[in-house]
Amino acid sequence: MSHAPIGQPSDAVSWSERLRADPYRAYLYAYPHKTAYRRFAAPMTLEELWKDEPAETLFLYMHIPFCGARCGFCNLFTLPDKRSDVHLEYVDALDRQARQWAPHVGRKPFARFAIGGGTPTLLEPALLDRLFVIAERTMGLDPTRASISVETSPETVTPERLGILRERQVDRVSMGIQSFIEAEAAAIYRPQKPHEAERALELLKRDPFSILNLDLIYGLPGQTVQSWLYSVERTLAYEPEEIFLYPLYTREQTILKPERVRAGGTDIRMDCYIAARDRLLAAGYEQHSMRRFSKPSAASDDAKRILPYGCQEEGMVGLGCGARSYTRGVHYASRYAVSRSATAGIIADFVAAERHDLADYGYVLNEEEQRRRFVIKAILHSEGLTLSDYAERFPSSAALDDVPELRWLLDGGLAVLEQGVVKLTAEGLAYSDAIGDELISPGVRELMEGYDFA
Repeated sequence: MSHAPIGQPSDAVSWSERLRADPYRAYLYAYPHKTAYRRFAAPMTLEELWKDEPAETLFLYMHIPFCGARCGFCNLFTLPDKRSDVHLEYVDALDRQARQWAPHVGRKPFARFAIGGGTPTLLEPALLDRLFVIAERTMGLDPTRASISVETSPETVTPERLGILRERQVDRVSMGIQSFIEAEAAAIYRPQKPHEAERALELLKRDPFSILNLDLIYGLPGQTVQSWLYSVERTLAYEPEEIFLYPLYTREQTILKPERVRAGGTDIRMDCYIAARDRLLAAGYEQHSMRRFSKPSAASDDAKRILPYGCQEEGMVGLGCGARSYTRGVHYASRYAVSRSATAGIIADFVAAERHDLADYGYVLNEEEQRRRFVIKAILHSEGLTLSDYAERFPSSAALDDVPELRWLLDGGLAVLEQGVVKLTAEGLAYSDAIGDELISPGVRELMEGYDFA
């Protein structure tokens, strides 16, 4: 599909029609995407990267790249590997990395701490607990001042692991269900029985965390709107504080190939989205994005005094192979891969490395890309883009001039301007994945399309 040149005059109506004709392109969960990262001309030291970082508080993230099995839709940096000795070697390397990073990034408090993957709770309980020891004793995390989130999966939910999470003051547990129908789970190569998900949910609700988040996916092979709503209803029965609804995406690098999904016939994803959105809104949930819905009362532990953190998600300290780190002007990480062999090789390099104090792979954001990122991170959420916030960050220009697509959204009826805030309409939120794709700059798109997954 051709794209209108960024910054050129455009017919807003035809641009909006193009969005509506192709709503599902990619999930723009980060900008620039990792496929835009390249090796730096010269490595950068952590000292030079972080010494002038303006963020007042930081986000600490640990990436555990292991899972029990790779789902058919997954294109994340993960490796199916249940061996405890492999996990131990990896956490040893993460510990070594943390000790080298702490002097440079531990000068400001952490307002958020998340452990993701992969499946962090695949680790044996003692090794899972060690992650919190690293965060607190090495990195300086104060669990009474930070919101703490951990990802899990049904088969790894045990009383012992949940006990560790509660002892470590975890506020939010996020679990992927995807579907409560066994045939639909099998269609995406997910070895999950409905009773396993129900067992895990019963344990999670027995002594609840402040926020339980459950993930579902629509557009699965063989799924209908009715079977999708069955999974939505089963989810609502457990009254989670948050629900994320994801459309199915497949790529050439995923196990489930795009052609198999296309062979299924009519694309029902928009019908599924609308049906679930309306059901969740009727159940009292608030919509924060195309994906995220929450109860109005959802919040971290009331006993904590959580530090503020910038909504534009800068000041991210990513530990572990596959984790990203963000300063205002530089994003960096390890190399990115999807295939088993390439992912295993990158992890092996991380485990073998003695030094982790240099950044040599990532993306340097000039001011134009910083502006575009600021807009993207705001406009795809229901709270919208506050123009005065943008002007404070970039005083020499205005958002509607710097990112002309915002005017096209307004003219095409997919966004409104109210009291100085540009917000997507309900229809605009439904087309978030197309809008996000259109907001990618030509330079970033060229790098993404030229990425070598080998």
